[in-house]
Amino acid sequence: MLEIVRRLVDDPGAVSIEELEQSGEVLLRLTVAEADRGKVIGRGGRIVRALRTLVRAGGVREGRHYLLEIVE
Repeated sequence: MLEIVRRLVDDPGAVSIEELEQSGEVLLRLTVAEADRGKVIGRGGRIVRALRTLVRAGGVREGRHYLLEIVE
């Protein structure tokens, strides 16, 4: 997913993902440059919904529950 997000933004060097495990869930905290935040969210939240769908689908394959959060 990191590579997908890097291709969406203008500053790929500012993209990072922090993985935190909380009570059986894995929280992925996505950080991007402030100017790129709108590009990651997308019009009406479409892109972030698609990213969350990809994360959940990957979790199903691994038998884990993933959540995606964009850090402000």
